[in-house]
Formats: sequence, C-alpha cells, structure tokens
Amino acid sequence: MLVSTALVLLMTPGLALFYGGMVRSKSVLNMMMMSLSAMGLVGILWALYGYSMAFGNDVGGGLLGNPFEAFGLSGLFVGTYTGDEVSYPMSGTIPALLFVGFQATFAIITVALISGAVADRMRFGPWLLFAGLWATVVYFPVAHWVFAFDNDDAGVVGGWIANDIAAIDFAGGTAVHINAGVAALALALVLGKRRGWPREPMRPHNLTLVMLGAGLLWFGWFGFNAGSALGANGTAAFALVNTIVATCAAMLAWLLVERARDGKPTSLGAASGIVAGLVAITPACSSVSPLGGIAIGAVAGVLCALAVGLKYRFGYDDSLDVVGVHLVGGLVGTVLIGLLADPGSPAGVAGTFYGGGVDQLWRQVVGALAVLLYSGVVSAVLALIVKATIGLRVSEEAEATGIDETEHAETGYDFSSLRGGGGLGTSRPPSVTAASAPVPATAGKES
Repeated sequence: MLVSTALVLLMTPGLALFYGGMVRSKSVLNMMMMSLSAMGLVGILWALYGYSMAFGNDVGGGLLGNPFEAFGLSGLFVGTYTGDEVSYPMSGTIPALLFVGFQATFAIITVALISGAVADRMRFGPWLLFAGLWATVVYFPVAHWVFAFDNDDAGVVGGWIANDIAAIDFAGGTAVHINAGVAALALALVLGKRRGWPREPMRPHNLTLVMLGAGLLWFGWFGFNAGSALGANGTAAFALVNTIVATCAAMLAWLLVERARDGKPTSLGAASGIVAGLVAITPACSSVSPLGGIAIGAVAGVLCALAVGLKYRFGYDDSLDVVGVHLVGGLVGTVLIGLLADPGSPAGVAGTFYGGGVDQLWRQVVGALAVLLYSGVVSAVLALIVKATIGLRVSEEAEATGIDETEHAETGYDFSSLRGGGGLGTSRPPSVTAASAPVPATAGKES
C-alpha cells in the first residue's frame, strides 16, 4: 500500500507532462503548474478536513462525513509506535494514516484532471480558488457517497451510493472521472472559448511529453486500481490484469478509429486511447472478467475517440478533451458493469449478460447520473461565483502573448539561447557575441 500510494501520487506529475505536451509552447508551464498546484492545495485541505468529510461517520442521509470528527487527522496518529506493545489506529488491515495518504492522492489527481479543459486562458489565482472550493463542496462529499462503506462493527455509517444503492465503483469511475469530467465541462462553458478557437490550429507542441506522460499514467494506474484492494491479494491481482488488457484494447480501438476516419493512426491517438482505457476500467476492474475488461476497453476506445469531436459540433472549448475522455470513459466503464459483471469475479455480482437481469444495471446508472448532475450543477455555480468576484480569464493581450509569461513571468523554453542571446543554457559567455565568437575549424562539416 505504501508503493501504491507513491504510484498514484506519481500520476499527477505524469498528468502534468501529458497535459503540458498537448498545449502550445507558450502555455506549457501554466498547464503543468495547474496540476502540481493541486498537489499542494488539495493535500493540505485533505489533512485538515477533507478526509473527515469523505470517510468520517455520516452526519445524515449518507451525504457527508463529519468534517470535525478527524479534523487535522486528530485521533488517527495517537498510539504506540515503538517497544514491545505496538498499537496505533488501523483502517481494516492497514494503518489508518496509510489509508489517509492513499486516498489523498485520489483527491489530488481528481482536481488536477479538471485543468485540461481550461488550458491557455484561465488565471492561476482563480484556478486555485476554484480548485479549493470544488474539492470542498464537490469531491469530498462525492467521495463519501461512493467510497465510504458502512462498518457495523465500528458503528460507522457511510455514503448512500456505496451502501443504499450498492453501485459498484472499485477505484473511482464516478467519484474521480465522471466527477472531474462534468466539472471540466461546466468550468469551460463559464470560462468561454480560447481566443481564435476553433478557427486557428492549436496543435500539441510536444508529443514526446504527451507519450511520456501517458506511460507514467499507465504505470501509476496500477497503484490506483490494484491498490484499491487495500492489500497484496487476489483482488489486487485481478484488478491489475484487467487494467492491462482493457488499456491495450482501448489504445488499439482508438487507433483503428483514427485509421478509418482520418487515414493515419497517430501518437496522440495512442496516448489518448491509453488514458481512455484506464478511465473506463477503473470502476470495473474488480467486477468483470479479463474478456469483459477487453470489451470495456474496446468500447471506450471507440466511443471516446468519437466523443472528442463533439466539442466542435456543440461549440464548447474543452481544450484537452477532458469531457471526451474522462466523462465519456467514466460513464462507459460504470454503466457497462451492469451488463458485464461476472459472478466469478471478486465483486461476485452478475450483470445482465450473466443472468443478473437489470438489477445491477439500474444501480450503476443511478450512481453515475447522481454524480454527474450534482457535480455539473455545483461546479457551474462555483465557477460563476469565482467569475463574479475575482474573474476567471486572462486578458486578450495576455492570452496572445502567452499565459506562461503573464501569469508566471517564465517561459518553458529559452529560445534566446538559440539566437546567441547569452542567457542561461548558452555555452558561450555573455560578453562574446555571435559575430565575434571564434569559428571552429570544423565549422559547417557537422551540419
């Protein structure tokens, strides 16, 4: 579980690389900062009250945990850690603080996912305000709905989706991906389109970073899915294998769609297909067979590849396709559990195709729609509040210049060094100009 926690935390820098490579070069630092800042902000909020809101004893209707029950993680670290009689708070079979840390990484990346929809145009300060409000009002309560199970032995009451509806979401298809995807759509609509979109081409500036980020996300996702078994056991192994095969299927399916539609399979398509498969198998990795995992991955690869084009039809500027990949992929994985759940899996539930009728299917649909509607409405309200108070967007001039320079006084790449500017990254002393520099004897031969 320590390793799984580290793997999930690595996913956020992986997401920063993935998103950073997809924007234009004048926005790469801001894009990466939006991901990394989520680590700092949400990590503190989680320790103060977020964990307690998500996993504290319910205060009514399965909607919210008591935010003061473990405020500042009180009661979770008092114990004996050395000597003959070691005793400290536990969460199941692992230390309670380890569970706190593991779930903190989920909260962090969920907030970071939203940022991809608002690339190039959202001010950094308002982003942090929105992120903090959204984590508090949306993510923490929804995590309680989905992840907090009743514990009769401890007298703990959990969330309504996990217990009353009994929808299956092993690692966060609803609480993470549908939640972040619909929030990204709401924020993008309130924020407005990028200057020049969709008339001007806004291609990824560094596909190498995109591919590296996708690889790191897949690597870290084993902690995300297998780690959600909360131990090194058969359920973890089951989830791990499904995470492999579903992702493979989604990548191939996305590439086939590109080949049929556009004539060429692309590296961006491969990276996007990887993420689509990871998203879709997240809720289902403990409840479907490997063949079911392949089916979920293939369906997600096709539908997400088609869904990313919807923004042009409906006119919403989702810069990096958070809606098309995370919202659609999360819905695919969550709903298909109702059809493909295998009674021989660790979840032990039968879907429609295995003789279970529509019992599990309606539970999955209700859970997905509840998160979608709540997150969509509240996210839009929060975005409007921030817009009305401190504003959301950079100016048109700042957007044209580049958000890296205007928001952070930095640039991702020092092009002056290529022009002999004598700045950082040059091999020539600042006092030596390009004209006066000695010419090597081999000048021209290498080039």
